[in-house]
Amino acid sequence: MAKIAPFEGFGEQYDDWFVRNKDKYAAELRALRCFIPADGDGLEVGVGSGKFASPLGIKTGVEPSPKMADKARKLGIHVLPGVAEYLPVPTGTFDFVLMVTTICFVDDLKKSFQEAFRVLKKDGFIVIGFIDKDSELGKVYEANKDKSHFYNIAEFFSTQEVLACLKESGFGDFETKQSIFPENDTQYIEDGFGTGSFVVIKGLKINNTSENDRRV
Repeated sequence: MAKIAPFEGFGEQYDDWFVRNKDKYAAELRALRCFIPADGDGLEVGVGSGKFASPLGIKTGVEPSPKMADKARKLGIHVLPGVAEYLPVPTGTFDFVLMVTTICFVDDLKKSFQEAFRVLKKDGFIVIGFIDKDSELGKVYEANKDKSHFYNIAEFFSTQEVLACLKESGFGDFETKQSIFPENDTQYIEDGFGTGSFVVIKGLKINNTSENDRRV
């Protein structure tokens, strides 16, 4: 079942975070831009109100929350209703798939990655942006999740867990970037993971004979 209740009831509060945390938002965008091409046909899964798709030039999104989808459409994004585990998209459609702070709200992480694999073209890739469960900020979110309208229904993952699930789903040749470091430093991006709270993973679609890829 799609976890949309907080986004339907507190959508303005969600969008306000980006206003109150401009430095973190900017750092997340910088890290994502390391892997998002200037051209190519991309899909954002869990596009929300378009806070990432719009500045990154992504024109198509999937979103289960009607209220959030309406906001994204006002930014010129073509939004399809749906969830990550069952994307309403034909096989082999997109050059890349983006998921930002989405994986903590899905019901089935592996199924979500398998669907992303399915809708990618042969040489496509996935980009995942998320708060690392093992990071300083991730530990704060986990400890205080019951106090949040949004994170009380979330499941956080470590970078190693996400990489393992991506590999099981047919992705490989991974690259990682990290930002938002201790002492709230958002000024730079580093390769790898383990220090920064916000991690971005790029994985290539390499197992092109997968059962997922043959789905229609």
